[in-house]
Amino acid sequence: MTRYVSSCFITLLVLFLWRVEDIADACRCFPQHPQQAFCNAEVVIRAKVVGEKAVSNAIKYDIQQIKMFKGPDRVIHAIFTSSSSASCGVTLEINKEYLFTGSLNTDGSMGIGMCNFIRYWDDLNGTQKKSLTQRYRTGCACKIIRCSSLPCPVSAPDECLWTDWLLNHGQSGPQAKYSACLMSFDGSCYWYRGMDPSKK
Repeated sequence: MTRYVSSCFITLLVLFLWRVEDIADACRCFPQHPQQAFCNAEVVIRAKVVGEKAVSNAIKYDIQQIKMFKGPDRVIHAIFTSSSSASCGVTLEINKEYLFTGSLNTDGSMGIGMCNFIRYWDDLNGTQKKSLTQRYRTGCACKIIRCSSLPCPVSAPDECLWTDWLLNHGQSGPQAKYSACLMSFDGSCYWYRGMDPSKK
């Protein structure tokens, strides 16, 4: 009986340690304002997914590039992501249009993961779409600081406090949806708010 209990305990311990290791290997991302995602990315494009193919430890998505907002002066035809969600792999839908932010691979393709800002194009509002062509780029010298609990003072003039998290709005809050952090002539940064249809 004692040997049976001991064997069960060892089995449970092994399963527990395996689960802890699995959790440790899981993908972890820090939330980003859309402007941060734009400024930190090497490539930002609007594209339609037209094909999918499994390759070694990755998934290749064939895309039809619609517009390049940031990146090389050439068309990107393929996006690669890890085949494992634990390694931040992303699952995309065929025949859907997305906004992609990501890295530029040496072969001219694009690399993406869960930590990149990836949204269905139709889920972006007009202010976000307009900011992709103008506002986000002009504010890349500014720093957006996420404020999740008070107090969270601005420590430098080139910072904008992202307070959507105080009201549990996160990346769906008004600052993420309708604002860009821009730099004024004196080097200080401020929130510029675009049009919010709910305020009409």
